[in-house]
Amino acid sequence: MNILHITSSVRGADSESSRVTQRIVDRLLASQPGAHVVRRDLGARPHPELDAAAVGALFTPAAQRSPEQAARVALDDALIAEAQAADVIVIGAPMYNFGMPVQLKNWFDAIARSGVTFRYTENGPEGLLKDKKVFVAAARGGVYPVESDPQVPHIRMLLNFLGLTDHSFIYSSGLNMGPEAAARGQQAANDAVEAALA
Repeated sequence: MNILHITSSVRGADSESSRVTQRIVDRLLASQPGAHVVRRDLGARPHPELDAAAVGALFTPAAQRSPEQAARVALDDALIAEAQAADVIVIGAPMYNFGMPVQLKNWFDAIARSGVTFRYTENGPEGLLKDKKVFVAAARGGVYPVESDPQVPHIRMLLNFLGLTDHSFIYSSGLNMGPEAAARGQQAANDAVEAALA
């Protein structure tokens, strides 16, 4: 088993989403001791944003790219290769201003490449990152009913678009609503991890 462990919080050791992702990875390793883990800490080492230079590099034929353009595309290629090689992807997704951190959005922007991780067909887009299990640890300061959650539908849409349709979301909610609410939210996440990986 190849596990891709992605964290995107800027809070380091204080990150709840990172704590939950580590708990998920630990449970996976307990059941598959020989598994290989690749860790990508986007909070500590952010991937560059998709700017004009990056788009220009991507749309330049490989043989015509400048050394700078080739180096920029290679950064995205590395993330794509990690996602392609993974059997399980574990993603830490704290909620920042009702959405995902820009660090995590940059990761999605990097790996979403036409003809590589998805393609357009006469029946619409088809994701090419198939047959992988995804766990998303969603940490948030408040409590959001499923029907009005502002963050998860966007992440779910991106995963589905890439062919990552087998995903489980594990929530740590109410983290900024006082110690008791935070403790309940963390315990709910722990219970959800155990249930998902029983």
